[in-house]
Amino acid sequence: MASSTPQVRSIYRRLLRELPSPGSPTPSTRSATTPPKFRSSSHQKLSAPSAIQKRIRDTISKANSASQMAQAEQFVQYVQAQRMYATLIERYNPGMGMSEEERVRLSARRVGVNLPTEFVKGQE
Repeated sequence: MASSTPQVRSIYRRLLRELPSPGSPTPSTRSATTPPKFRSSSHQKLSAPSAIQKRIRDTISKANSASQMAQAEQFVQYVQAQRMYATLIERYNPGMGMSEEERVRLSARRVGVNLPTEFVKGQE
């Protein structure tokens, strides 16, 4: 990418920003109250690139036509939209990852009712 245009570098950087950083919580593992973590800096990502980062760099550097650049731009927009979609699904459906029992218990607490503890045979 030494002789790349600013547009190519921009697309490459935008793709790198959309990649999940190692150790970052995925939407399903992050709780609804936890704010999203900041992604690692691009310097950290480029100092030890992963296999997918190397592949993206090779593919972007070999893209020479306007149609290939347009496809890369569309892919960046698609990945951004998917990230936003996952964020919105998580935000507006906070009980999605909960079990039915946990959802009922929290719904009852929301209206001020505590569910009774269930009887388990053999315990007092």
